[in-house]
Amino acid sequence: MLTLCGFPISNYYNKVKLALLEKGVPFREEVVTLPISDEAALAASPLGKIPFLRLPEGELCESQAIMEYIEAAYPAPPLLPADPFAAAKVRELITFTELHLELVARELYGQAFFGGTVSDATQARVRRQLEKNIPAFGRLAKFSPYAAGEQFTQADCAAFASLPLVGMATKAVLGEDLLLAAGIDYKPYIRLVSERPAAQKVLADRKASQARPAA
Repeated sequence: MLTLCGFPISNYYNKVKLALLEKGVPFREEVVTLPISDEAALAASPLGKIPFLRLPEGELCESQAIMEYIEAAYPAPPLLPADPFAAAKVRELITFTELHLELVARELYGQAFFGGTVSDATQARVRRQLEKNIPAFGRLAKFSPYAAGEQFTQADCAAFASLPLVGMATKAVLGEDLLLAAGIDYKPYIRLVSERPAAQKVLADRKASQARPAA
């Protein structure tokens, strides 16, 4: 059986978890918190990142590599279109969501969620980058009703896990939700995905983890 390692507050952990649940793949969960110092865990995830996956064949890290493995090993129900171009467009949208939106907004998380402070210079730089990147994302995302079109795909696993963080972080630190400010009304989409049983499980587990006292 697969073992998903990480913790339910991580958006990348939840991206992979949502895919596993959508596909009905049996898996265990192993709580691995940050920073990772255990040598066995570092052997599985050399940069000390989560999530990583323990498999009978060995370990696998990097969330999108894990997603590609899951899709190849458990093809039904599909989370990538059969058409090569359509599948590439889903992967393109994932890249925009994670590299050009979430990773940029991540510089605000210390202040938005953890009581830290982000410098004015960093705030200005993040705003400039997101004000460029968000409209570009908007040209690709369909939300009709799902991120890449009519079917639920890997792009939805990424968007569901990351878009709310981008919105909340920019609202908390920059004073406005830059997604909404750019005309991307993603909240009805998040509500739609939240109706799926797999997403409800992800949300419930995240809420339970947030409510659990720190050890």
